[in-house]
Amino acid sequence: MTSKLDRHAQQLSALGHPVRLQILRFVVQGGDEGVSAGEIQAHVDLPPSTLSHHLKRLVEAGLFTTRLEGTFHYYAADYAALRVLTEYLWEDCCKRGKGGKGGCC
Repeated sequence: MTSKLDRHAQQLSALGHPVRLQILRFVVQGGDEGVSAGEIQAHVDLPPSTLSHHLKRLVEAGLFTTRLEGTFHYYAADYAALRVLTEYLWEDCCKRGKGGKGGCC
């Protein structure tokens, strides 16, 4: 079983590439229905195989969901997973796990 720390490290690693951050922003803006791989490709201007690699990393990290409609692949942000990740980053902000209010939040 993967620990919470390991899962978040995998997610942050997946986001640790400029192209994947660009893809994330575009897909998040696409809403719940998601966007097709073709739309993403046009936005980031990458060869299909390179785009496929980046999308696979984001899906494997649990940040995107994917669905197939006919011959089209659609990708959508997993908003719940993104929220958990960002909440983890802010968890115990400026408290070092001591509880109480921190100075930065």
